[in-house]
Amino acid sequence: MDEPTADTDQLKRAERAAMASLLNLTFLPGIGFVWLLLLLKQSRPGCIDHYHALFGIKLNLAAAVALLLVSGLMVLFGGFQSAWTWVYVITYFTFVHTVFIVIAVWAMVRSWSGDRVGRSAPRREA
Repeated sequence: MDEPTADTDQLKRAERAAMASLLNLTFLPGIGFVWLLLLLKQSRPGCIDHYHALFGIKLNLAAAVALLLVSGLMVLFGGFQSAWTWVYVITYFTFVHTVFIVIAVWAMVRSWSGDRVGRSAPRREA
């Protein structure tokens, strides 16, 4: 399958998408997600910037569902009064949130090199 070559502007937009994803998971939740949506709207399907914006949106939605749903269920079934409920919720939230942040950092490194996440770079013949 032929992929369009990424120019410098696309790579910069891909980097911005990865940065917006990382910011949404860390310092600017909500604002980073809106930024991701705007970057997705500005990109063309099939391009590297579109891919990284779409990946960031999917990653952040998965993080929101995993963190809010599971943490909410732990509190619901464990009760607010049990100290062990909070130990489990905080441990789960910290561990899972860290995993999502590491994935976002990995996506950012891939965007710097112009690669898609999960796809190895083409081998260069010697």
